[in-house]
Amino acid sequence: MLDEILKSDTDKIPKWLMRTVKQAGKGINRFKMIEEGDEVLLAISGGKDSLVLALSLSIRLKWLPVKYKLKALHINWREYPIPATLLSQIKDYFDKLEIPFESLTADMLPLSIKNRFNCYLCARNRKRILFEYAEKHNITKIAAGHHMDDIAETTLINICLRGNFSTMMPVQDFFKGKLKLIRPLCLVREPQIKLTAERLELPVYNTICPYKETNLRLKMKPVLKQLYSLDKNVYQHVFDAPWKINSEYLPDKL
Repeated sequence: MLDEILKSDTDKIPKWLMRTVKQAGKGINRFKMIEEGDEVLLAISGGKDSLVLALSLSIRLKWLPVKYKLKALHINWREYPIPATLLSQIKDYFDKLEIPFESLTADMLPLSIKNRFNCYLCARNRKRILFEYAEKHNITKIAAGHHMDDIAETTLINICLRGNFSTMMPVQDFFKGKLKLIRPLCLVREPQIKLTAERLELPVYNTICPYKETNLRLKMKPVLKQLYSLDKNVYQHVFDAPWKINSEYLPDKL
């Protein structure tokens, strides 16, 4: 099915896939993520989110008046390497998308972290590798596959478990704006991404994580599902909240 879709005109792309692509486009346009002539580095884990992200941006290039370049970087953790056969399938997938793909082997547990390893330090280590690669190749934008569910979960974690009102921004500046981390799937729900990956039989690989059972975002999923039973717009509401601040009901000073 994927081969047929990539060769077909946009008006023949299935509605369920076009919904994902258009929602990604809305996020990109709303937050002005990608501009003419940009080169965007795709942070590829091999999971459904990053593979659907790559597909969405690739399809958008077919009809957009704005042209940009895509490059994919997969970080292959030395401690938990991806099976060679599956890595080959992911490479073939990016060949079909006509996106240059590179897999970089790195240490999940660098010596600098020592025995303090946790989810936060793992994510920071991954960002460091992506940032260094982007700088080396003169790339100023990195696209991650975080979706609306991820952002809603992070927002509730910060409020409920850390006591602060902060979120995962659709566009996050680093190094005084020299580098931007963008999240084009910020308006796409996770079930839609899962549907897309399953129907297209994408070569999804779930990275082995030694701390999966203690991951706070996974623990927040059932909380949001309960809230969803009360209001089916709860993910959208939590996502929109940082842009709908009612200052009359907040303190003037900290």
